[in-house]
Amino acid sequence: MRFLLDAEQREFARSLDGLLSSARTPAAVRAWAAGDPAPGRALWTRLGEAGLFAPAVPEQYGGFGLMPVELTVAFNELGRYAVPGPLAETVAAAALLGRLGGVATGRLPGIAAGTTVASLQVASLGPYALDADAADAVFLVDGDTLRVACGAGPVQHSADPARRLARPSGGEVLARGPAVAAAAAYATDVAALVTAAQALGLGRTLLARTVAYVGGRTQFGVPVGSFQAVKHRLADTLVALEFAEPLVRGAALALAAGDDAAGREIAAAKVTAGEAAYRAARTALQLHGAVGYTDELDLSLWIRKARPLRDAWGTPAACRARVLAA
Repeated sequence: MRFLLDAEQREFARSLDGLLSSARTPAAVRAWAAGDPAPGRALWTRLGEAGLFAPAVPEQYGGFGLMPVELTVAFNELGRYAVPGPLAETVAAAALLGRLGGVATGRLPGIAAGTTVASLQVASLGPYALDADAADAVFLVDGDTLRVACGAGPVQHSADPARRLARPSGGEVLARGPAVAAAAAYATDVAALVTAAQALGLGRTLLARTVAYVGGRTQFGVPVGSFQAVKHRLADTLVALEFAEPLVRGAALALAAGDDAAGREIAAAKVTAGEAAYRAARTALQLHGAVGYTDELDLSLWIRKARPLRDAWGTPAACRARVLAA
């Protein structure tokens, strides 16, 4: 099993980094949280043009076929820049529709191109759909039935104001039968994997910005980062992130290979990356001191995403239970 990225995958990451570094994502996140998705949708279109969503869509619908490693590379960058929107949900919806085929595939070319934003709610994981009010289509899975929602429903915020939750109402039935449940299980694994990669990227940014901050802030005439307790806290955070990265990469490779143990590896990666990102958020909050609690600090946009990403598409308890059961 090769864990290192190849030249094309590294170039893909560099191209996304270049795009996002000039995209002013904090402004897009704040607008999204305020109910204005226009800046986020504009960024979404640029990401689609860069090929971000194509690795989730079958080739016959304008994509590249499911490429889990490339998706984790992309979502690591999305996490690093705190890009708003139902990113994992759109990719999961593409995986679901691609598996089912038939009438449900009409949305896939738009997803591949970045012109269609989708959300997905799986009843067994909870009643909420992410950013249903900003999505072009909201898909609902309840047991062996797939519907497309006829309305977003009332919107409420999560711990991250840019994650707008809604209870959409069911509408037209697109598919029904055992194939729906099997496809939904597969899509849930894809969502958990890319969410783990997103959390990992988020944690990397939180750590990097905290290291820079404690290196410049002084107390008693010396940088705060020179204190032993601060060094230990940062080192523990780095170790957690470093330990999570190969688990995410290994889970992506297992899914790409169709390994029977892929679900267990995804669960292990999800809980490890989610907990590492949450540790990075707590470290960033505490080491930034009083300024870390302010909405005006851009870093708060990253801090607030850590816990929701940790719990989305598989809570730590659920992921651990899956690993132990396997």
